[in-house]
Amino acid sequence: MAKSIMIQGTMSNAGKSLIAAGLCRIFMQDGYRTAPFKSQNMALNSYITEEGLEMGRAQVMQAEAAGIKPSVLMNPILLKPTNDTGSQVIVNGEVRGNMSAREYFAYKKQLVPDIMKAYSRLEEEYDIIVIEGAGSPAEINLKSEDIVNMGMAKMAKAPVLLVGDIDRGGVFAQLIGTMMLLEEDEKSMVRGLVINKFRGDKSILDSGVEMLAEKAGVPVVGVAPYMYVDIEDEDSLSERFEGRGGDSGEACLIDIAVIRLPKISNFTDFNVLETIGGVSLRYVRTAAELKDPDMIIIPGTKNTMKDLLWMRENGLEASILKAAGRGRVIFGICGGFQMLGETISDPDNAEEGGSIQGMGLFAMDTVFRGTKTRTRVRGNFGRVEGILNGLSGAELEGYEIHMGVSSLRGGLEPMTSVTSIIEKQAGSPEGVTADGAFSGNVYGTYIHGIFDSEQVAARLVSSLAREKGIEMAELPALDYAGYKEKQYDLLADTLRQHLDMKKIYEILEMGI
Repeated sequence: MAKSIMIQGTMSNAGKSLIAAGLCRIFMQDGYRTAPFKSQNMALNSYITEEGLEMGRAQVMQAEAAGIKPSVLMNPILLKPTNDTGSQVIVNGEVRGNMSAREYFAYKKQLVPDIMKAYSRLEEEYDIIVIEGAGSPAEINLKSEDIVNMGMAKMAKAPVLLVGDIDRGGVFAQLIGTMMLLEEDEKSMVRGLVINKFRGDKSILDSGVEMLAEKAGVPVVGVAPYMYVDIEDEDSLSERFEGRGGDSGEACLIDIAVIRLPKISNFTDFNVLETIGGVSLRYVRTAAELKDPDMIIIPGTKNTMKDLLWMRENGLEASILKAAGRGRVIFGICGGFQMLGETISDPDNAEEGGSIQGMGLFAMDTVFRGTKTRTRVRGNFGRVEGILNGLSGAELEGYEIHMGVSSLRGGLEPMTSVTSIIEKQAGSPEGVTADGAFSGNVYGTYIHGIFDSEQVAARLVSSLAREKGIEMAELPALDYAGYKEKQYDLLADTLRQHLDMKKIYEILEMGI
């Protein structure tokens, strides 16, 4: 059976996902079959496996770091917030239903068998399982029903490394305060402390580290620096959103603005564009921030209708329509694609109920139904016109996750011709007639990850540059998978330098 180690944090965004990914990479490099695991993930960034099942992207990233294929076993419960007090509950990759926070709190203990079945299957296949917690284990109002922090550590009999974020300040209070709020049996499971995101001269910190270990009664197994690695973030507190583009000092040739919708999902679709020299990718929330970019992307969202109304109320919709009138490139993905049509209807109350008028840039109607489309796709762009005509024929692959069924009215050319990796009928309702469309310089698709394919990002940027009369050096097809592999290696190398890996292996070997 596999040995396990669990990474918990003093709060959200302490760096649990990154530390877990780095350990996955290190263990893999050292010759161990390693898998990530998170019993319950709350995120709007999700992924569709080859089996057509939905899981959180954080565990996909960690699986990539471990050199294995993502499996829904690594994330048996995914919560996708639909509003401030409720979420869509996905169990073993399939929608179980929408629940309020109170309903789910009363229900979640019933999911323990699903969690342990998934975990047990991983135990049979791997040597080491790196488990990630969620939020903080010291949420005293939630501890009685916990299935993701100390509750999971107990079920898996996993020793715990507790991570604190020094970049936000108060790291000693974070770590010691968390230890003080744990029960005695929980304290005994914490075998090491990690100070994360440190910047500066570590020698100044040494005396504090000694006092921390003494007061907490637990050794400090590392002080990890603030790491400048390009690896996917969790969605709720992503630092990518704070970027304004062009901050590196490199000349900004192409300006791409992504609308930061309140319920934005799968913004990882655009990470690849940030790796291309001369491209500024920025997230905007207001019409004033939008300015006059070369391309506007309306991303996916967990609530298409409400986020469209949000854009309508704050003036972003009007600004986008004006940009479209000036011939700027508008590109919608998934929920953003649905917004571009004439109408959006929700007769089954999958989102808000009722119907609203879309932005009217496509002659297309979308109807929400209770069945979710979950499928991977591979194929190529068909004949594309307008500024992005360089995409014609480019190979693509990705995945679809959506509740709506979109139908194009007459006179529109389909943008993409795609062939599913799995049968469309597996998780897809009948009647989906639009995987994508274009009209003038307005483009849209249901396919997430569409820019990740080697040809697509380079052709996209080259097309935008050509429209501006800019001669960019011939952009090679970007090997994004290879780029990510280098980032995982950099992450592992950095952690090896700053964590006591000998001590961590001892903790792993001793178990609980």
